[in-house]
Amino acid sequence: MKLILYMTITANGYIAKVDGTTPWNTDSWSSYHKTVKQYPAIIIGKNTFQIMKEYNDFDKIGNPFTIVISNSLNEKSENILSVKTIKEGIEVLKVKDFKEVLISGGSKLNSSFLKENLIDEIILDVDSKIFGKGMPLFDHIDHDIKLNLITVKKTSSKLYQVNYSVDRNAEEVSSEETTQVFT
Repeated sequence: MKLILYMTITANGYIAKVDGTTPWNTDSWSSYHKTVKQYPAIIIGKNTFQIMKEYNDFDKIGNPFTIVISNSLNEKSENILSVKTIKEGIEVLKVKDFKEVLISGGSKLNSSFLKENLIDEIILDVDSKIFGKGMPLFDHIDHDIKLNLITVKKTSSKLYQVNYSVDRNAEEVSSEETTQVFT
């Protein structure tokens, strides 16, 4: 099963403002709905689930099978299942034989998948905004990850999309690769 992290970020790498709001432009929301519709299953966290439920986003994205990672939710319906751990969620998706699944959570959920070396690709919609403060794409990553650029495409005058593969076979990125001295 291929796990693909998909998020909208600001030009300075935030996925939301400090208060959790995501004031993206309409091009970003259109891209989100269009992209998520292409996948039969998604994994999200509790906060993302509650926001999506409030704004009726599940209908807009085609009601994919949704795993919600949460210790406190107890959701269970035809298309939505809450589980307590990433491992449990992945097992459910494997049993259901999903080939590709989007992860579209928050900083902590994204970090959990990255720390467990479970992300195969990262797709980022970069919105034409800069937040002064906000929630980063990943929360507290303690090591470098090497990515390989797949594509970059301008999707509108206010948005571009970057797609990376995660190089799971790479050793930690060496300091020679990450350090450049400007004189």
